[in-house]
Amino acid sequence: MSSTINPSLHFDNRWLRELPGDPEPRNFIRQVDRAAWSHAPATPVANPALLAHSAEVAGLLGLSADALTTPEWVGALAGNHRLPGMQHYATCYGGHQFGHWAGQLGDGRAIYLGEAIAQNGLRWELQLKGAGATPYSRNADGRAVLRSSVREFLCSEAMHHLGVPTTRALSLVGSGESVMRDMFYNGNPRAEAGAIVCRVAPSFTRIGHFELPAARGDHALLRQLVAFTLSRDFPHITHGDEIERIGAWFAEVCARTGELIARWMSVGFVHGVMNTDNISILGLTIDYGPYGWLEDFDPGWTPNTTDAEGRRYCFGRQPEIARWNLERLAIALRPLLPDDTLLTQGLQRYDASYGSSTTALFAAKLGFPGWRDEHGPLLERLFELLFHSEADMTDFFRRLGELTVAANAGSALPLLAESSYAPERWAMQAQGWREWWQQYIALSAFPQVGAGDTAIAASLKRAERMHAANPRYVLRNYLAQQVIEQAEAGDPTGIHELLDVLRRPYSEQPGRERFAEKRPEWARHKAGCSALSCSS
Repeated sequence: MSSTINPSLHFDNRWLRELPGDPEPRNFIRQVDRAAWSHAPATPVANPALLAHSAEVAGLLGLSADALTTPEWVGALAGNHRLPGMQHYATCYGGHQFGHWAGQLGDGRAIYLGEAIAQNGLRWELQLKGAGATPYSRNADGRAVLRSSVREFLCSEAMHHLGVPTTRALSLVGSGESVMRDMFYNGNPRAEAGAIVCRVAPSFTRIGHFELPAARGDHALLRQLVAFTLSRDFPHITHGDEIERIGAWFAEVCARTGELIARWMSVGFVHGVMNTDNISILGLTIDYGPYGWLEDFDPGWTPNTTDAEGRRYCFGRQPEIARWNLERLAIALRPLLPDDTLLTQGLQRYDASYGSSTTALFAAKLGFPGWRDEHGPLLERLFELLFHSEADMTDFFRRLGELTVAANAGSALPLLAESSYAPERWAMQAQGWREWWQQYIALSAFPQVGAGDTAIAASLKRAERMHAANPRYVLRNYLAQQVIEQAEAGDPTGIHELLDVLRRPYSEQPGRERFAEKRPEWARHKAGCSALSCSS
């Protein structure tokens, strides 16, 4: 079976081989001490069906689309059985949730298939989300519903094609079973279709993996986890003694996180639940729950109903929260180091990485060849105007790149005003917009009007550069909700079409203009479009 089903994939499973496991073989909910993982056999489902898959991720693994449609692979991706080399397990970690220490968390509904080595030598961890309960399920069922699974599957791939570091999604499998969920935790549970996503990443290790042994005073396991992470996931860090390598590793985690958050901010992405157990040490976007894209520009917006009052994880606070989370990692690592010097230097790397990445990304979004100090006040003023004008972030920046060399305030601003959800609010800011436009023109080095073919060519080049920095298509919540409802009715074709659109987010796609439209009025307050919960 291995030669025909799995011709180029070898399972290595170093996490199991090199880190201590839970000696208890039975799968029941419990506290797990002095172990990095537990046995967690998936719970078979009644009628698995492959609803969608990512051809790109299959290619990373050396798999063909035909292979994924075989009963053997569909069954494995549902958790019904294992292919040669696969092992089912869940990992142990803790975390700070909404700023408070939550103790042991762990993979409550993520069950690993193992670590696969592709033909090109790259390592990929595969895990099933929604495949049943594990020792870390905390009285939950370990299942996932179709609506959250569609969102995770689509967003994993959408973020990759936007150029944002992310975990990936190989497949979306319907379970053929129902799952009871209370979407908004308001006493109204209902049966929903179940599904399972196969997630793929070089590593799913999170800050919480290091926090838990540190909090328990298990410094031996903490040191072992750090050494393993350096060896497997950061093999290029070889210079110096143990202390120096830990310092270099922490600094790299901070730098990668800084770049990640800058990319989130540049495309208007809001994660929604930035707990430390949802922060990757590889600087990947991980765990897609109540996420969303800014539509009307509001730094205080969060898509997470659980966070509606405190807004801890709103758009504008993401850079601050990321640093706070890295500080938790620093505290966890402190027992392994003689003092705070290397940790302080690592956090400074976060500040520098986030700052340089942000300025580079927004310079490109504004059409500047590089960032200068005078661009800062211009950008801050733009954010104020976007907020007060209730303008759509994605639509505004895309329109900005469409302006020609002949644009002046009289012709440019009406085009930009089309990005607003509230024309009356835009009109109230008319003078501010005129002043901003004049400042923007002065700093933009626009080709001079009347310069002939040279000016036209320069204008086209500028538009091309700006379009490469400003997506036309993002995974708006209302788009996701439409295909979810279609899939719940038994038709998954909408998932396929939307996935195909999201593969080329920066390109014009004739005939697919509707996928770039601003949020319609019907979606302003609709569940699943304007507000989401952690229920999945």
